[in-house]
Amino acid sequence: MEDAVFFAITPKSFRKLFDLYYEPLCRSLNYYTRDAQAIEEIVQDVFVTLWEDRDRLHIEHIKTYLFSAARYRALNYLRDRQRQATFLEAWSEEELLQKQGNDVLNYDELIPQLQIAIENLPTRCRQIFDLSRKEQLTYRQIADSLNISIKTVESQMSIALRKIRDHFASNYHCG
Repeated sequence: MEDAVFFAITPKSFRKLFDLYYEPLCRSLNYYTRDAQAIEEIVQDVFVTLWEDRDRLHIEHIKTYLFSAARYRALNYLRDRQRQATFLEAWSEEELLQKQGNDVLNYDELIPQLQIAIENLPTRCRQIFDLSRKEQLTYRQIADSLNISIKTVESQMSIALRKIRDHFASNYHCG
């Protein structure tokens, strides 16, 4: 690529790039998540990496580089958040099952107690829990249908699972 012109990143050009592309990059990531804090962190990470690696990078098309880097970071962020939520959910369910096993609960006794625990959840929390468990919707689908962030869904599911676990812990003690 002898004829290629690579973009040199100087403090002045970096500032211009930041001013020019920060907002458009943030807006473009709204397609992937509506979590403004996560979007800002992702875009800032892209610019930090650009600055830190400026001497090693050979960028021919800076706009393409920035938008691609932001998109990949957003997808990685979403993947990692989903893995974390899935792990937390599995762990919570395992804890509940283990607690049930330790208490030797009768299945006929368990279901009504579970229903009571779910009914006692705060309204929004119960709604999100039901969409996840009864309707089998993904966190993304729940977030989209309720016009909330995935982070809010994850938080509400964590609260729901903790309250259900606490309900069982306070009503059934290991002997």
